Amino acid sequence: MRKHINGTKMAFVWTIVRIWLGLQWIEAGYYKIISGFEVSGFLQGAIANARGEHPTVPGWYASFLEGFALPNIEFFNILIPWGEFLVGLGLILGLVTVPALMAGAFMNANFIMAGVGLSSPDSKLFTIAIILLLIGKGRYYYGLDRFAIPYLKKHVSAKKKYVV
Repeated sequence: MRKHINGTKMAFVWTIVRIWLGLQWIEAGYYKIISGFEVSGFLQGAIANARGEHPTVPGWYASFLEGFALPNIEFFNILIPWGEFLVGLGLILGLVTVPALMAGAFMNANFIMAGVGLSSPDSKLFTIAIILLLIGKGRYYYGLDRFAIPYLKKHVSAKKKYVV
């Protein structure tokens, strides 16, 4: 089964899925970058949604937002749009695919915990990222990682031989 999932025919399908996911991320990041993204309103809404009779945001996560994210809002105003853009670029090129998928899934998980809900596009993107993480090398067979990973393995292991 694993051989079929990582075969060249399925790798073509995974490449289309990976590039589609990358386009979703790069588009979201690009529009945030050019529009002057400000996350404070979203964070305030998430914190407010942790209160009441039926909270949609876990209390511990609201405490994190209130105690860490809000005091560092300038950092998050840069990190979120550029993170989204770079995740998209990595997925489209198939370069640093695994770190890009992990970063994208992490951001999606945070958006979901912040109260956007499981029926949002974020949960679908999260699911696709996890599937791509689990399938193996088929995710980057048609991408730059196919060449970069063997090159780095060869040169990093060669340097380790000479370290005393």
